[in-house]
Amino acid sequence: MKKIIKTTIKTTLGIASLSLALATPNIYASGSEDPYIAGFEAWAASMKKIGGESAAHGPEQYIKDVKAAMKKAGYIGAELPMPQATQVTEGVYTIVGSQIWHNPSNFGLNNNISFVIFKNGVFVFNAGANPAIAYSVHQQIKRITDKPVKWLAVENNQGHAYLGASYWVDVGVKNLYSSELANAQFEEAYDFIKEDWATKVSHVLTDPARDVSSQFTTFKGKKVIDLGGGETLELLDFGPGHTPASTSVYIPSKKVFLSGDLAFNERMPVMFNYTNSFDWMKSFEAMMKTIPQDSFVIPGHGTPTDMATIKKQTYDYFRYVQKEVQKVIDAGGKQEQAEMVDQSMYQDRPVFEQAARNNARRIYIELTGGDF
Repeated sequence: MKKIIKTTIKTTLGIASLSLALATPNIYASGSEDPYIAGFEAWAASMKKIGGESAAHGPEQYIKDVKAAMKKAGYIGAELPMPQATQVTEGVYTIVGSQIWHNPSNFGLNNNISFVIFKNGVFVFNAGANPAIAYSVHQQIKRITDKPVKWLAVENNQGHAYLGASYWVDVGVKNLYSSELANAQFEEAYDFIKEDWATKVSHVLTDPARDVSSQFTTFKGKKVIDLGGGETLELLDFGPGHTPASTSVYIPSKKVFLSGDLAFNERMPVMFNYTNSFDWMKSFEAMMKTIPQDSFVIPGHGTPTDMATIKKQTYDYFRYVQKEVQKVIDAGGKQEQAEMVDQSMYQDRPVFEQAARNNARRIYIELTGGDF
C-alpha cells in the first residue's frame, strides 16, 4: 500500500510539473524554446525521474510527433493581430507593416507584404520575418480567395523578407524567387540574421524558421515568370539600393509595381554601412526609365502610392541631402557639420531621429572618404 501511495504521489507531482510548465513556460524554457514543446519536455524529464526510460517513452514520442506535425504545418499557433490587407487595385493587396524598427510590438512586421491573385493561383511578395507572420498572412489570403499560393519572391536578404520562407515551403509553395546576390548573402549570414531578429523580436516566433535558401530560384537583372492563363510577372534587380541587391516586381496586366526597398513612402529612407546613396540613385534612375509612370506602386515601406510620390520621397530626398552635404564640404566643413545639415522638412517622417544624421554622415563619407 505504501508503494502504491508513493507512486501515486510521484505521478501527481509529475502532472503538476507539466501544468506548471504550461502555465509558466519560462521556468523550464529559455527564450529560444517553444513553450508548448518545453512543457512536454519538462513532463518527460519528470516521468524519467519517476519511472525511468520506459515511463518517459510516451511523452518523448509525443514530442517527436508534435515537432513533425509543426514542421508539416509550417506553424501551429494563433493568428497574429497584424494589420489587415488593403486592396490596391483589382486582385492586388498589401499588408502595410509598421514603419518603425522591428521589435516585439510589431512581431517583426516592419515592411510590406503583398499578394496578387491571378487566374491560376496567388503570388506573395516577401515571406515575412518568421513563420507566425507567414501563417497570419496566409490566413488573410484564404479569407479573400480559395486559390492556392503558388509563387513567392523576396525583396532582399533582410530578415523580414526571408525568415518566414520555411513556412511557405512547408505548406507546399514550390516556386521561390530571389536575386542571386541577395540569396547568397542571406545564406551566408543566416545564423547571424536569425539570431538578430530573434533577439530583437522574439525567440519563440523566430526560432522555428529554417534556412530554405537552397530551394530558391535565383536570377540576375531580370526574370520573367509565366503564371499561365496568359499572365506574367517580371522580377527586376535594378542594382544596389537600401541593400546591395533588391528585387522589384512589375505586373504588366495590372500595371502594378512592387518596388521592394528601392523605394520608400512616408518613412525615412535608411542607410546602413553597406548602403551607397549614389549607387541607390543610379538604380532608381534605371527603374524610372523602365516602369510606366502611371503604375500603381507598393513601396518597400509605407502606403501604396504612385511613381511621382516615391520619386519625391526617396530619390529627391537623397539628392537634396547630397547637395547640402557637398555645400558643407565646399565650405571646408567636416563630418560634424555635415551631420547637422537642415533636414527639418522631413522631421515628421517615421524614424527621422534615427536616420537623418546617420544618412548625412554616410553621404559625407561617400563624398570625402571620411575624416582622419
